[in-house]
Amino acid sequence: MEISPEHCYEALKSRDPRFDGRFFVGVSTTGIYCRPICPARTPRPERCTFFAHAALAERQGYRPCLRCRPELAPGLARVDASRNAAHWVYSKIESGALNHGRIDDLAADYGLSARQLRRAVLAEFGVTPVQLAQTRRLLLAKQLLTETQLSMTRIALASGFSSVRRFNHLFQHRYGLNPSALRKHTMATGSDGLVLKLAYRPPLAWPELRNFLVARAAAGVEAAVGQRYIRTIRFEGCHGWMAVQALSGRDQLEVELSPELLPVLSRLLPRIRRLFDLDANPALIEGQLACDPRLRASLKKSPGLRVPGALDGFELALRAVLGQQVSVKAASTLFGRFATAFGEPAATPFGALRFFSPEAARIAAAPLQTLINLGLTRRRAQTVSDLARAVAAEELVLAPDSDLMETAKCLQSIAGIGPWTAQYVAMRALGDADALPASDLVLMKVLNVRKPAQLIEASAQWRPWRAYAALHLWNSLRAGG
Repeated sequence: MEISPEHCYEALKSRDPRFDGRFFVGVSTTGIYCRPICPARTPRPERCTFFAHAALAERQGYRPCLRCRPELAPGLARVDASRNAAHWVYSKIESGALNHGRIDDLAADYGLSARQLRRAVLAEFGVTPVQLAQTRRLLLAKQLLTETQLSMTRIALASGFSSVRRFNHLFQHRYGLNPSALRKHTMATGSDGLVLKLAYRPPLAWPELRNFLVARAAAGVEAAVGQRYIRTIRFEGCHGWMAVQALSGRDQLEVELSPELLPVLSRLLPRIRRLFDLDANPALIEGQLACDPRLRASLKKSPGLRVPGALDGFELALRAVLGQQVSVKAASTLFGRFATAFGEPAATPFGALRFFSPEAARIAAAPLQTLINLGLTRRRAQTVSDLARAVAAEELVLAPDSDLMETAKCLQSIAGIGPWTAQYVAMRALGDADALPASDLVLMKVLNVRKPAQLIEASAQWRPWRAYAALHLWNSLRAGG
């Protein structure tokens, strides 16, 4: 990846948060690498070496800064990266694929040999897949050491290490101090709970993001408590809850997770980042969208509007099907009935959270009449049943690394699912920043067009950010803009 020292140094001097996570700077006189927003005194240019990734800085022997904390830096949004083998592997590693898996298996999934995949990653990132995975595990461990009082054993396992011995050895080798010494140095004041900070590139329209999610929530599964967004989580066999709020005066969200989710933490955190679209680059996106006068009012009123993702692809697809041709409120009511009927009971500190989102297998096994009794027509009930069966049988995988065209084709092969639902699922569950529900009546009304083809033509100048433009148009209509 090409890095211009001159441009990076100008960004470093400005401490502009829009560049946070886009590069890191190693300082030769200290042996430390930092984020471009580090509050430390700006070093002279000849002392700076710029790196595209934290793993590359660590490969050159630099240690992470204790002030700006590189583990908090936003990552690359999917749309920022070309869809090639290297970025596919990067996404998989971020989701913990190499914590217990092998590079050979990862390569086979992509259709390459392990040697070819290593070469692709090395050519793109300057480090091997194993080095990428090690840096990711170490930085998560550093965050847990700094922000919690979890035991070393729990930190090691939560970060993806197979043993405390391996964790201690790699931490000492890479950073030059043992984990206990780092904790003593940073004076962690956290509790035994999981309260972590997740950074983003500002601005972030947090109230709009929270309200969008809650307005489409199933009663008992998601809710808002003051400025916080809360929900239950069922992930890889673990059941728990989370509570999220924006920190005033900081470009960070504070995420509280129940202790039951610690075993899957390293794989869950990337999902949470995608849920809130924290790796988006608002300056890049909104700079292009601002060229369209139809979007300027919303861009000015709600800068940093994000496209909400999904923790569970099936949950999102189910909600989308239930929302066909009915109001947002009516769809949420139906969604709540499904959560009550098929979701497992949940014990949480929040009275508003009573259920876990229903699993596809439970709905797939239900008689059609049971679905009809929840308020669906027979045709809609059949669509829900067919969708649940496809997901339960793993014939349909609704995840951000799924092939967009194949997934859309598979979705639309289910009777009752058309382009609107497929594009909406692509926007949120698959992370497609250019997805556009072209048959959406609200969008057509706002743009004063009558046919989806006219909407597609009118949206050409928004590419590749059509999903963000759609959010802004929906938002402007709700706000009366």
